[in-house]
Amino acid sequence: MVTVTTIVLGLIALILFVAAVSGIKIVNQIERGVVFRFGRAQRKIRQPGITFLIPVVDRMRKINVQIVTMPVPTQEGITRDNVSVQVDAVAYFRVEDPLRAAVEVQNYLFAVEQVAQTSLRSIIGKSELDDLLSNREELNKGLALMIDSPALGWGIHIDRVEIKDVQLPEGMKRSVARQAEAERERRARVITAEGEYQAARKLADASAIMSETPGALQLRLLQTVVEVAAEKTSTLVMPLPVELLRFFDRAANDAEARAAEKAPDEQPAVTAGTATDSAAGSAAGVAGSAAGEQAALGAAVQGPEQADEIARLVRPRDATDPVRHA
Repeated sequence: MVTVTTIVLGLIALILFVAAVSGIKIVNQIERGVVFRFGRAQRKIRQPGITFLIPVVDRMRKINVQIVTMPVPTQEGITRDNVSVQVDAVAYFRVEDPLRAAVEVQNYLFAVEQVAQTSLRSIIGKSELDDLLSNREELNKGLALMIDSPALGWGIHIDRVEIKDVQLPEGMKRSVARQAEAERERRARVITAEGEYQAARKLADASAIMSETPGALQLRLLQTVVEVAAEKTSTLVMPLPVELLRFFDRAANDAEARAAEKAPDEQPAVTAGTATDSAAGSAAGVAGSAAGEQAALGAAVQGPEQADEIARLVRPRDATDPVRHA
C-alpha cells in the first residue's frame, strides 16, 4: 500500500515539475510577449527575460520590435502630365504597440506591404515627372504620411519611405536628354554673355581713365610694343592710334565741304567761256577747211604763184581783222 502511494505521489510531483518547467518562457531582447489567457489578450506586455506562464491556460505570442525593411514592388502608373513610369520604393517601419499588432491586424507585414503599394500608385498619379525626378524629398514625406495613417491603428510606426528608382520609356529618356543638353547650352551662353558684359564694363572704365590722362594711352601703346617685341619673330607690329585716323577723316571732310561751297560760284562762268570758245573754234575750223579746198583747187588750175594769192584772198578773218571788223 505504501509503495503504491509513493508511486502516485512521485508521478504527481513529476507532472507538476514538468508543467512548471513548460510554463517558463524566455523573451529575447528584440521581442515583446503578448499573453492570451483562455483566449483573452492580457494588457500586460511581457518584457525581455524569463517569464512564467500558467500551463494549459496561457499562450504567448512573441512580436518583433526591430525596424523592418520592406521593399515595395515596382508599380506602373501614369503621372499627372501623362507620362508612363515605373516606380519602386522601400519602407522602414517598426512595431510600437505589440498588443495592437497582435490583435488589430492578422498579419501586419502583409498589411503594410499592401498599403505601401497602393499609396505609391496614388503618389504617382498625383505627381508630375519633374517631381519624381528632382523633388523626391517631398514625395517621400507624402508617401510616408499616407502609409502611416492606417498603420497607426495597427500599432505600427512608419519610420521613413524612400523612392528608389524611376524607370522611363526610351523615348522619354531621349527627350529628357535633349532638354538637359539645351539647358546646358543656355547656361553656357548666359555665362559667356555675362563675361563679355563685365569685360566691356571694365574696358569702358579703363578708357574713361585713359581719356582723363593722355599720357596713359601712350604708355599703354609702348607696353603693347614691348610685349610684341618680346616674341621671337621678325615682324614688328606698330599700333596706330585711332585718334590720328579720325583727324585725317575730319580734315578730308572739311576739304570736301569747302570745295562744295566754291563750286556753285565758278560753274556758270566756266560754262559760258567754254561755249564761246567752242563756237569760235568750230567756225574757224569750217572756214579753214573751205579755204584749204579753194586754195588747193586754185593751185591745181593756175599754178603755184597764183595759188598763194587765192588762198590769201579767201582766208577767213577773225574778229581782230580791221577790215572785217569795220
